[in-house]
Amino acid sequence: MIKLRNINKSYRTEAISLHVLKGIDLDIRQGEYVSIMGVSGSGKSTLLNILGILDTYDTGEYRLNGTLIKDLSEKQAAHYRNELIGFVFQSFNLINFKNALENVALPLYYKDIGRKKRNAMAMEALDKMGLKDWAHHLPSELSGGQKQRVAIARAMISNPKVILADEPTGALDSKTTVEMMGVLTDLNRQGITMIIVTHESSVASVTNRVIHLRDGIIEKDEPFVQEQKI
Repeated sequence: MIKLRNINKSYRTEAISLHVLKGIDLDIRQGEYVSIMGVSGSGKSTLLNILGILDTYDTGEYRLNGTLIKDLSEKQAAHYRNELIGFVFQSFNLINFKNALENVALPLYYKDIGRKKRNAMAMEALDKMGLKDWAHHLPSELSGGQKQRVAIARAMISNPKVILADEPTGALDSKTTVEMMGVLTDLNRQGITMIIVTHESSVASVTNRVIHLRDGIIEKDEPFVQEQKI
């Protein structure tokens, strides 16, 4: 599903050049449940942004579902994101002036799906998240857990092959964290490839593979760890 070969990424200014990723080699198969860990500055968010086609890399090769992801136009990048990838963020990234239904339906707007159909699909997605009765509430009227469920519904609305989650429990209390990891685990069991960036070992322990980054390299890759409860 995902193949990275010798991926390098640097950020440059007039004064300095910061080498963030240093020759990353990584294979993630369809349906894997993976967490990426590392201290601040280790390169984990940069790696996630490259996987999500939100940022480019300098040298190497990235193949997503067999397609070489390199030198894409913004239109091409948006196409692959919309077709293959769903995103879940720590800060939810919901549009404050749109209700839950409108937030979930938004990706379908960019697929030119009519309003009636996309709203019906969004309502079905919210129902699966247990939020049907909250469909017409604004984000400000929802709890943190409810906001993240809306974000997950939005990520799933286009039937992606991969979910990329950047600290998805970072803004949640411990009880809600358990609930959210249960939701993500259920999605993975349906065949969705799940990649979670986290600094919480309790979150990583739920996944089946833990990749440790340090100073832009993969320091340790622990595949197929027996699933544990958070």
